[in-house]
Parts: sequence; C-alpha cells; structure tokens
Amino acid sequence: MTDDTDDAANAVNQETLSNLLKENRRFPPPQDVADHANVTAEAYAEADADREAFWAAQAERLHWEQPWTQVLDWSEPPVAKWFVGGKLNAAYNCVDRHVEAGNGDRVAIHFEGEPGDSRSLTYAELKDEVCKAANALVELGVGAGDRVAVYLPMIPEAAVAMLACARIGAVHSVCFAAFSPEALRGRIEDAGAKLLITADGYHRRGSVVNLKANADEAAAASPTIEKVLVVRRTGHDVQWEQDRDVWWHESVDRQSTDHTAEGFDSEHPLYILYTSGTTGKPKGILHTTGGYLTQASYTHHAVFDLKPETDVYWCTADVGWVTGHSYIVYGPLANGATEVMYEGTPDTPHQGRFWEIVQKYKVTLLYTAPTAIRTFMKWGSAIPAKFDLSSLRLLGSVGEPINPEAWIWYRESIGGGRTPVVDTWWQTETGAIMISPLPGVTEAKPGSAMRPLPGISANVVDKDGNIVGNGHGGLLVLDKPWPSMARGIWGDQQRFIDTYWARFADQGYYFAGDGAKKDEDGDLWLLGRVDDIMLVSGHNISTTEVESALVSYPAVAEAAVVGAKDETTGQRIVAFVILRGGNEEHEELAETLRDHVSKAIGPIAKPRQIIVVPELPKTRSGKIMRRLLRDVAEDRAIGDTTTLADSTVMDLISAKLPHADED
Repeated sequence: MTDDTDDAANAVNQETLSNLLKENRRFPPPQDVADHANVTAEAYAEADADREAFWAAQAERLHWEQPWTQVLDWSEPPVAKWFVGGKLNAAYNCVDRHVEAGNGDRVAIHFEGEPGDSRSLTYAELKDEVCKAANALVELGVGAGDRVAVYLPMIPEAAVAMLACARIGAVHSVCFAAFSPEALRGRIEDAGAKLLITADGYHRRGSVVNLKANADEAAAASPTIEKVLVVRRTGHDVQWEQDRDVWWHESVDRQSTDHTAEGFDSEHPLYILYTSGTTGKPKGILHTTGGYLTQASYTHHAVFDLKPETDVYWCTADVGWVTGHSYIVYGPLANGATEVMYEGTPDTPHQGRFWEIVQKYKVTLLYTAPTAIRTFMKWGSAIPAKFDLSSLRLLGSVGEPINPEAWIWYRESIGGGRTPVVDTWWQTETGAIMISPLPGVTEAKPGSAMRPLPGISANVVDKDGNIVGNGHGGLLVLDKPWPSMARGIWGDQQRFIDTYWARFADQGYYFAGDGAKKDEDGDLWLLGRVDDIMLVSGHNISTTEVESALVSYPAVAEAAVVGAKDETTGQRIVAFVILRGGNEEHEELAETLRDHVSKAIGPIAKPRQIIVVPELPKTRSGKIMRRLLRDVAEDRAIGDTTTLADSTVMDLISAKLPHADED
C-alpha cells in the first residue's frame, strides 16, 4: 500500500465519514417475488448457525466427480482450501449436465453483434463447441496446468474458449480486447502462456478494430507463445504467420464433438485475471475451481433469483473483467441460464440500443454498471420509454457505489417503478458477490448494498481494526474466509499478503481497500476507494457522498469529485458535473449546486469549484479515472490516458477549467 493510501485509510474512521446522505426511502420486495424467491430470510440463520454446512449445501448444487473430505482448510491463512479432496470439472458443470438433464434445446447464449447480426446457441450446441475447442487445444499441445491467453471481443467464442480451457484443466488468462499490445504482452509474459486465442477483429462504434494486429505485436514479443488461434469475426484481411497462426474455423470446426471431461481437484487453478495495482505491474489474481464455482453459481442463483426455465438474463459487462467471468460465463451457465451477449456499445447505432436488445430478447434480469446508468440518465428517460421493457423483473448494478438518485432513476425509468434493484459489492479478488440485497427478502434502500450475503462475514473497522458502531464509517474488511476468495497473486505470494492481509494481520482481516459506512440500522453504504477520501480543513469527506448530493439535484446527470491540494484547507473539493439532457449551464448554477451540497451534507462539503463538462474520463469498463481529474484540478500534466475509452475527453475538460467558478 502506498503512503498516500495509508494516510487516507488512517483518516477514514474519523467522524465526518459518517455524514453520508440520509436516505429514508424504502422499497420492500414485490409480493410475487417474495412468494417465489430462490432464497429466503432463513438462509441468514442457516449460515450463521453453521457456515461450513451452509457452503457444503451450496456446493451440492454442482456435480462432483469425487466428493470432498473437508469443507474448509484454513490452517495456513491467508490461503484457504475449500472442499478439500473433491474433484469436479467446471465446463461439465456449465454445459454437459444441463444437456444430460434434458435441457439441451434450451438457449444458452443469444449473441447480438453490433452491426445487428445475431445467432443463438443452445446448450447442446454449446457443449459441442466446447468439446471441439477442447480437442483443438489438446491438438495444439495444451494440457492441464498450461496457461492460455484469451484476447477476444464479446463473441460466443470467448465463453467457448474459457470453458474449453477449464475442460482440459488449462488455466485461462483473459485480457480485455481493448487493451494495448503492451498490456497483453505483459500478461502473457507474467503468466507464461503458451497459446494465444484472439480474433481478426471486432465491431466498435461502426468501425472494425483490427485486433489481430495488436495480438501480433504482443505475440512477437512473447517467447512463450507457440501458437495463435484466430477466430474469424469481421472477415477483413490480416497479417498471417504461417508457422504460428491457426484459424479457429479450420482447427476447431473439424474436431470431434466427443470429449470426456476429467474431474480436477477442487483447488486446481481455474484462471488468472490481472487487475491494476496502485504501483508497479498488474496483479495476476489466481482463482481455483471448486470454491469459486460454488459461490459464483450460488450468488447468481440467489441475488438474481434466476428461474432458468423462464428468465432471460443479460450482464452488460465484458468477459475481460471479473464480472464477465463470474456473471456471464461461470455463474449463469452453471445454473442453466439463457443469457444475452452483446458485442457493441450502448450508443451504436443509436442511444436506445440497450433497450432495443431488452425488447428483442424479452430480457427479465439486467445487470449493468452505475456509470452506464448515469449515462442513460444524461440521455433522458424519453429514450428507454420508446421501447417495451415490461419483461424486466429485476435490475442489478455493479462496479462502483451507485448514488441514490441513479438507483431511483434505474428503478423508475427502466424497471417501470416495480422491479427490485440489487446493488452488489464485490471485487476481482473476492471472485463473487459478497454484499447485496436479496430480492425476495430485503427492504432496499436506494444507494445501499445493504448487508453481506448468507455465508459471508464483513464489517467496518477503524484504523486500528476496532469494529465501529452503527452510524459510523471506516474501512471495509472481510473477517472470515469465503469459497470464491483469491488464492494468491500468480508468481508473487508475498505481494498477495502485503497487499490484502498485512494491514490487519493481527486480526486476520482481509482489507478490501474500500471505505464504508454503517447506517443506524447497520446496513452498509460503500464509499469507494479509501484514496478517494478528501481531507478538508481536518474533516474527512468521501467523494461518493458529495457526488451523490450533486446527482440528487434534478439538472445533474453525473458527477465526479476530487480533492485538490490547497494551502489553506489542505484540500479543496473540485466537482466535475454533466447536466441532464435539456439543461444548460447558467451563471447561477455553480452557486445553486454548492448550496444544494451544503444542505445535503454540510457547509464543509461545498465544492470550491464546479466545472460543467460534456463527458467524464472513463476506462473502457466504465470506471471514472479520478486521478486524471486531480491532474486537471491541480493544473499539472495529464497522466497516462491509454486505458481511457476516449482520450480526447481530457482535452475538453482541460479547456473548461479556466472558466470554473470559485468562491
């Protein structure tokens, strides 16, 4: 942990962090959801009475080739072993067993391409594709324990490739398709991957991205890569290295659909997924098979209340992120879900594209990011109102804290004022959802992730590890092992200990890096990363709470807040806001917004500067890059923008700064 982060973390527990907006609105579960919920309130009591027995029961939802002899071995923390001695195959659990159960004709994946092309794969067809791909991988020299780099867009072959690796015991390392050749090369090198699976290209905002060119550049600098397996998606001409490159359709399509899935040890590595560190190279988070699949499957069943016979589920994330791993591939497919996979962006060819897809496939369960929701707010409710969204029965959010007004807009404008909203907290490192409402149980509060799921133990502590009382803020920790927890950082176990476990080593807590508040009822409100805590005149203020106050003003669609250095107050609050469609900037707006924040939180939280911008700097996964906004606010050179979805946004923001209003 860096010194700056540590200073912020030390400060988080101070009283001002408790000032999160008071939220008095409550939304009980609809009666029909409560009456037919997959998981009821009794699950909390069952898990509290015997956590290991509870998780053993969830593991029994899967098919095991060999039963386990011990539910949990926590003898050498922080490395857990779950379902010790058990053997299973993740791919068999995601495809074969559904076919064997007579559900081979059920659609597994509805694929929608950005240009409007579409295809649907049944479970029987998916099984055949996974078996053929597994046979092709073996033919290319891949075996159990080998690492395979996957650099694919959002096409069904991405899920097929991941499941084929799991089927033969190879460890996949998926790299987001919009990452640079250098980012891909670093991940290949760190994992020691011998095969790279990529595509000729993909469609993005009406253009074709030449993915193969990026893959070629990375592979040429990666001596461990022996072969490159290429999916034909766009059909454009690509460079070809005859001895290295292999077309997917030539290698996979001719394979037999017969392949016997072998059971692997519960702790056999399933995948490595790289996540950015605050300093140094990205961290290769390692997840194993049995515990991960158990929790991914169970949480998808519980949080989304999936009825596989009737529901159509759509998670709008990318397979390059952990959300795509857990809630596009492993969780939904283990549960026999029918799901949608979309290649493109929400605004191509028009801003109603998402709602057009919901209408086309009659999506019932939708899982997306708060940044996307706030973008839809900015575009206005009139756009989704043009489409039939009546099929939706549950909405979910993931990625960062959702402010109450975005939560309300999501429920009203997308859910028709009738759907539960499940705001989920979890991380790449946790592997699966940890904190979330249960749709048939929880009386939801807009903006709150509510409480840990049954079988999960989390708490809020001060800088010394002491549990804080209701109404207070602090650091979010996990104080008991959970099945889908990361087993380490690939090749650097000491970094795993230092990054996540060293801060509260005496208590044995996993420190998530996030601040949180317990409200008066003990429900949890996530406040974002602890390094997003601002210190203003000795008071600690969360960027999340100021952003929530700003977005609660009717004219504001989205806001990002940073703390900039100030000689007098230590830090000053600088707010960047996007206005909702139909609203224009005017002379009194900045003062109006400052007064609004003052009333909502207190005078100390009033932004010194309010800058109206057309867009915010976001990564391709939708996360706001606040460090770049700090660069602008402190009038210094803009840092690395390579991970931004649109680097020109920073020029637009910088141009606005001289016109910012100040007290």
